[in-house]
Amino acid sequence: MMVPATAVAVAIVFGMANGAIAASFAVSGQTFKVGASKLEGDGFKQYGGFVKEKDGTAHPVAVSEIASAELYDLCQSVKVPEMPIVLTINAGGGGKPATAKGLLIDMDSLNGDATFENIKIGRDATDLNPGATPKSFGQSADHVTIIGLEQVARSTSAAIFTLNGLKLKVNMGEDAKECF
Repeated sequence: MMVPATAVAVAIVFGMANGAIAASFAVSGQTFKVGASKLEGDGFKQYGGFVKEKDGTAHPVAVSEIASAELYDLCQSVKVPEMPIVLTINAGGGGKPATAKGLLIDMDSLNGDATFENIKIGRDATDLNPGATPKSFGQSADHVTIIGLEQVARSTSAAIFTLNGLKLKVNMGEDAKECF
């Protein structure tokens, strides 16, 4: 009896680690900003989706999956609502990028200069992720490069996220500036 249950658990963990199954958790409802001078990624997939807060409030998002990514000069910031307080995380400087495997991002917006290799636009999203909404729009590419990345996100998860040169700081008052 334990063998089938163990096999299912292993399959779920393997699927999450490889981006095939999104890790399910309630989002805070607050967005955060992520900037990078450059993102290099392999195994790019993008399609529409929704994330939910604990109270059931749903937010439409663009879901991006990247099998493996390098982020140069990474900056992440989250502002405390109604207060001059910003938490920042910096990593991936000095030519040693932050890296991620099985990266899954639920975002509101994305800006930058992007180059896609072997892009396929207009795919059925369920061909990219079985959990996506059937017949919804999707796109994929073998490789993506984004210069001057500026992203507003609701959640990020990864199987492995390595933050080389990690610096975390709580900024208050006039120093409470977001990444962009």
